[in-house]
Amino acid sequence: MDSIIMIEKEWPELNAPILVEGLPGVGNVGKLAAEHLVEQLKATKFADIYSKFFPPQVLVDDNGIIRLVCNELYYVKRNGEAPDLVVLIGDYQGLTPEGQYELSYHMLQVSKRLGVKRIYTLGGYGIGRMVENPRVLGAATDATLVNEMKEKGVVFSKGEPGSGIVGASGLLLGLGKSQGFEAVCLMGETSGYFVDPKGAEGVLKVLSNILKVEVDYSALRDKAEQIDALASKIKEIEAPQEPRKEDLGYIG
Repeated sequence: MDSIIMIEKEWPELNAPILVEGLPGVGNVGKLAAEHLVEQLKATKFADIYSKFFPPQVLVDDNGIIRLVCNELYYVKRNGEAPDLVVLIGDYQGLTPEGQYELSYHMLQVSKRLGVKRIYTLGGYGIGRMVENPRVLGAATDATLVNEMKEKGVVFSKGEPGSGIVGASGLLLGLGKSQGFEAVCLMGETSGYFVDPKGAEGVLKVLSNILKVEVDYSALRDKAEQIDALASKIKEIEAPQEPRKEDLGYIG
């Protein structure tokens, strides 16, 4: 088996496409945002990517039917002069550093074939606590892009993220810069404890403004309410319990 196998259902002819990457990561912020974008824009799948760098695993649906884990490529053709979109989503990222590099390099080669010049990678920035109104932090391949993103409300804060950007969201920028791509990473603040629809919505609001697409966020907000309810229950369970009056008689 080759290290990476891409099975193409079709090969779209696209107008100056932009690549959006949203694979699993901290809080699954990027994954949620990209999958919501695919659903909202009714994107068309054109390729599946399989790799020995993914876990040796199949997923099972509600009917008991299996499928091999993979990444998926979708496209959206837009009217007028607006650039078309290519969206990368998937079940997993590469399990090893070698796999991360190989898969990211492969995606850049595919992007060249498609005519992509600019890349947006989406991810989460874990801060270790629940946040009501998450900021969207950014990183970019050059100063011009930094200034452009600041005008869209993206935060570039000294020392954040302090540990750098791990995985595809970082490597597509790093390797992409060396190959002439313009690239931006958008990171939504998240606790990192749960799947975080609020962080995903924050990222997607910025991205939709950049791309000039309309997105309905109601499904993400419903998910966010479910996560908030779960977090509240966990807090109740973990909260120290006051001793009952009847228990106090047994002390000492």
